[in-house]
Amino acid sequence: MTILAKALCFLSLLMFSGYALSGDKMAGETRYKETCINCHGPAGKGAASYPKISGNEVSYTKSKLEAYRDGIKQGPNSSLMFMFAEALTDGEIANLAAYLKDAKYNEN
Repeated sequence: MTILAKALCFLSLLMFSGYALSGDKMAGETRYKETCINCHGPAGKGAASYPKISGNEVSYTKSKLEAYRDGIKQGPNSSLMFMFAEALTDGEIANLAAYLKDAKYNEN
């Protein structure tokens, strides 16, 4: 295999792996509305003692949810988050993180 062919294969892999690893915002919004909205409010804007969770980088949100799923304390509401995050799949975490990155609350 020539150097050019190897380079093209490598670049193709990089382009498509990013796509495959990114979450689905629409699926994330649907999943968010099933559970998360009850505490964190519309579009993750925060409610009462539950923090705003929208607007963070995808990697930050994913790492937080993965830590909760693994039972690692992250803050004062960790025990509640353990229960909800325990059932999340890697795909659901990626979807939630993708949705929350740009989620906006629109009062209508």
